[in-house]
Amino acid sequence: MPTLDRQDNVFVLDIGDGENRFHPDWLAAVGAALDEVEKAEGPRALVTAATGKFFSNGLDLEWLGAHAEQQEGYRNSVHELFARVLSLPMVTVAALQGHTFAAGAMLSLAHDFRVMRADRGFWCLPEADINIPFTPGMSALIRSRLAPQTAHEAMVTARRYGGTDAAAAGIVDRAVEEDAVRSAALEIAAAQAGKAGDTLGTIKERMYASALAVLRGATG
Repeated sequence: MPTLDRQDNVFVLDIGDGENRFHPDWLAAVGAALDEVEKAEGPRALVTAATGKFFSNGLDLEWLGAHAEQQEGYRNSVHELFARVLSLPMVTVAALQGHTFAAGAMLSLAHDFRVMRADRGFWCLPEADINIPFTPGMSALIRSRLAPQTAHEAMVTARRYGGTDAAAAGIVDRAVEEDAVRSAALEIAAAQAGKAGDTLGTIKERMYASALAVLRGATG
């Protein structure tokens, strides 16, 4: 389950060491961690990281299959997480040490910056291959954070981007060695910690107003 730590002005949210799928309990734990981060005062930033082979494999499809009657509420919870991270009043950095797929890739896009391992692991939106269309909220998030041609390729072809290719496409900001992923993310976050506050929150709300409106109002 996710855990929260703090290193000086940087909160580190470790989302787990498995596939880190979006089980309702996982979503609740991440939400509680973000509550703590938002309540803090003074300079602060957030790094979201994981350990092991995966950053996140996205939606918990097994849970969804067993709880079809809760599908709408579940997807709204996922949209709420995306909107919350996208609009956090502090700089956020995703440290992608492993495979980052589907809703996990979308969660990474909700962060201000992304650092990815260069030599192994893929960033991928596989929905076209697994026959699960993007919700309007997901589409809005992706299109708000990627260049149009990159968004088109990623969404339509389900391309698997390695770290170097992801950096070249503008999906991630840096591709580094495995042992430097988290430290590079911490470096970026620490350098921007002083910007936390209402002004930054307002900037993000206005910058991503269209995507946030869809995410917050989406029901499917």
